[in-house]
Amino acid sequence: MGEARFADIRTVPVARRPNKVGADEFSRPPGDDRSFAAFLQALPDVLVARDFLRVVDAVVAAARARRAVVVMLGGHIVKTGLAPVLIDLMRRGVVTHLGMNGSAAIHDYEIARFGATSEDVAAGLKDGTFGMAEETGRGMNEAFTRGMREGWGMGETLARDLAARDDLATPELSILLGAHRLGVTSTVHAALGAEIIHQHPAADGAAIGDTSHRDFRRLAHALSGLHDGGVVLNLGSAVIMPEVFLKALTIARNLHEGRPTGFVSCDLDMQRHYRPRMNVVQRPTLNNGRGYEITGHHEIMVPLLAWAVATRLDGG
Repeated sequence: MGEARFADIRTVPVARRPNKVGADEFSRPPGDDRSFAAFLQALPDVLVARDFLRVVDAVVAAARARRAVVVMLGGHIVKTGLAPVLIDLMRRGVVTHLGMNGSAAIHDYEIARFGATSEDVAAGLKDGTFGMAEETGRGMNEAFTRGMREGWGMGETLARDLAARDDLATPELSILLGAHRLGVTSTVHAALGAEIIHQHPAADGAAIGDTSHRDFRRLAHALSGLHDGGVVLNLGSAVIMPEVFLKALTIARNLHEGRPTGFVSCDLDMQRHYRPRMNVVQRPTLNNGRGYEITGHHEIMVPLLAWAVATRLDGG
């Protein structure tokens, strides 16, 4: 039987071999400096740690150059208690536009009004009470009706409604109210039939459609600011915001001769999904720009991102 003749195998000098990892890219253990800036500098310059730092640098560069930083949210971002770090980024002038799906808006509204959110879906589904909270459904739907009359978008409508109330449990934790007070445009992108407030007796499809479509137009307008150095972050929305973003982006490019281009996009979620990968990371940056995927639990990764941006902005 024949055997391969190992004596005839050709080898190459290690000096000629391209290497993906070098000793200078390794992480470092804690030293005397235990600051967060030192932690960032100690991260390995490898794989997703490298991507994470590049996204941080892109956000910082955009903020300093006054380029758009568009942040898109799913409901889990609100439910995991991340409002304070996002409000801080708005306060620092980093976030220029905030877009969210209907789920995020509902959780944000409930946190502001009642100081609690996120019901037990399985328990409520048994007897048909899931999503049937009277105050949430009536309050939000009646606000939409007024917003339609006044010509407001859905995000503006909810923020104005919250701002007018004197019975809020934790107004300081509302992303929508925080954006309103800080002059940051917020938009809410509803999916009819996918949100609990659509099953409430006060639901008005015309009002929901009118205010949310106005926000779609506002998002398309905001995306023009991404051109040449802006950043778009998709935090935890696997379906709605990636789909809305792609359509809003094509509107912006249709109206502005193919712009915006040359921006950075990042999808940050706890697992990988097809739509964010294609609609946020790959397609929008195909010819000009850069897209990143960072996988990790929101309650860890979003504070890390916010702290890193703040640290770099402060010179750390």
